[in-house]
Amino acid sequence: MSEGRNSRHRIGLIVNPLAGIGGRVGLKGSDGIEIVERAIALGAVPAAGARAAESLSHLRDLRSALRLGTYPAEMGARVARETGFEPHLLCAGRGNRTTGEDTQRAASDLRAWGAELILFAGGDGTARDVTASVADTVPVIGIPAGVKIHSSVFAVTPRHAADVVREFLCGRAGLEDREVLDIDEELFRAGVVAPRLYGYLKVPCVRGIVQRAKSGSRSDPSTRRGMAFGVIDEMERDRDAYYILGPGSTVKAVGDELQIDKTLLGVDLYHNGKLIGKDLNEAQLLKAVSGHRAKIVVTVIGGQGYVFGRGNQQLSPQVIQVVGRDNIIIVATLDKLHALDGPLRVDTGDSECDRLLAGYVRVITGERERVIWQVV
Repeated sequence: MSEGRNSRHRIGLIVNPLAGIGGRVGLKGSDGIEIVERAIALGAVPAAGARAAESLSHLRDLRSALRLGTYPAEMGARVARETGFEPHLLCAGRGNRTTGEDTQRAASDLRAWGAELILFAGGDGTARDVTASVADTVPVIGIPAGVKIHSSVFAVTPRHAADVVREFLCGRAGLEDREVLDIDEELFRAGVVAPRLYGYLKVPCVRGIVQRAKSGSRSDPSTRRGMAFGVIDEMERDRDAYYILGPGSTVKAVGDELQIDKTLLGVDLYHNGKLIGKDLNEAQLLKAVSGHRAKIVVTVIGGQGYVFGRGNQQLSPQVIQVVGRDNIIIVATLDKLHALDGPLRVDTGDSECDRLLAGYVRVITGERERVIWQVV
């Protein structure tokens, strides 16, 4: 990789400062100004900038070889300067209340500027906006910073996004057309998952560090019932504990067998034979379990392998630390685990929490079936 000042590689950076803002407060997305305002009113703190900064911090040693093009303020310039880069600014920015049109314009401007690769921090909605402007004309890699990340255009963590940039610049990453998927957030909040294909982006693919698209559950009802009974058997051994029930059809099956009205896509709280909280956010969970022994029941995202950090941001590092690693119950089918062709993953946004969760864990795969699987 050449490091001459006149031959520096042009890398584009787009940060959607509002991406993922609805996650911890239980809003299941951040599309639309009304949802953003509601999230802020609930105490949500934007995190996309921090995710972008984490990626850039792992590229500091390449500063002399890179020319980083971006938009001002929260759309990229701030985190670029904070991590030691002197960015090239393409236009006047709009601060932190950006829209999809701002992302589309930034992607178009970066293509015109001659970006060899565009690095963007956001979720599926941001990926859609990038696709609308550049489609498959410029290679891109996403820094995961959203709530719903179904698309296969993201690195598995922000740090791995930096690794993808390195591999691309060194010519060791072949380009692949990867799916951009998104869902209707209104339907999602109502418990309906309806993903739609919005196009393709060219992504430098390095095995093990670029995530695959999320896949739906294909387990039959009898398999789900068996796993549910396996979880309930664990719960019977400690009836006094508070059980935080994560999202997904697998955990919903546990609620069905307990004969409670478990939400499909929310995080609920069960104690002493009753559902005592539905669709709770991070703050509500922390308040509810304060001073009590609690456990988390969570499943695995199909096709991607995430246990925490995708679609269940209410289960934040703070919630996980209060509950404790040993009080996490993971449930998944053997077919889902084997289809991953690799470990389970966590991406909580807190490196210390991710290290706490790493290692080998027990996974309930049936009524009397348990396997040991690695978490990274």
